[in-house]
Amino acid sequence: MNDQFEKGSDIIAGRNPVSEALRSGRAIDSILIAKGELNGSIKVIAAKAKAMKIPVKETDRKKLDMMCGGASHQGIVALAAVKEYSTVDDIFALAESRNEKPFIIVLDEIEDAHNLGAIIRTAECAGAHGIIIPKRRAAGLSYAVGKTSAGAYEYMPVARVTNIPNTLDELKEKGCWIYAADMDGAVYAEHDLRGACALVIGSEGKGVSRLVKEKCDVILSLPMCGKINSLNASVAAGILMYEFTRQRLGIKAVNGG
Repeated sequence: MNDQFEKGSDIIAGRNPVSEALRSGRAIDSILIAKGELNGSIKVIAAKAKAMKIPVKETDRKKLDMMCGGASHQGIVALAAVKEYSTVDDIFALAESRNEKPFIIVLDEIEDAHNLGAIIRTAECAGAHGIIIPKRRAAGLSYAVGKTSAGAYEYMPVARVTNIPNTLDELKEKGCWIYAADMDGAVYAEHDLRGACALVIGSEGKGVSRLVKEKCDVILSLPMCGKINSLNASVAAGILMYEFTRQRLGIKAVNGG
């Protein structure tokens, strides 16, 4: 079974419980509906969820049975986030409270829960002020993400936005310089990374999307010395985050760089 559905994940099962969770404004990552059940009250719930920009997916009833341990789910299950999402303003407020220039990580459709969890953990250790993820086609704050982050999600604001390119425009308006990790860019250690900034990490398979890349000010690349031409997203993110941190802390390299 997928880690996201292991015991300990926050599963809300049944028509009334899911409906009430939506009404209360509970942070929900997605809603799963058994195939053939998209009618009646479930259709109403699905419509409300879609209006709230919550992904709705049809799946096999046996999968729902397994997730709920045999308990009645009435054909519908909501997967709730392990923590309420923050806002972009919350991230800037945290930077201001520390009297630091904003250091933000933007994830362009990272889909693997373990990658997201690892990035949250590294970002917290590296002193980033927050992470921004898209609402669709991306991993959310699931149980698996929380587990992989080793609890770092409790301290790291994660904001979920509708449109990453538009959000990058907003970050620029707030004084951030936008960097993207991608191939064929400038060597990462040759740029001054000490100012207000956002680092964009692309998806596992496609990298940074074209529309997002067009919004970035600088493309940063890591030297590839082996036969494989790319790194795991969370590994690349970790290397780059710590270069930002090294410069921001004023830690000098051996050669004085």
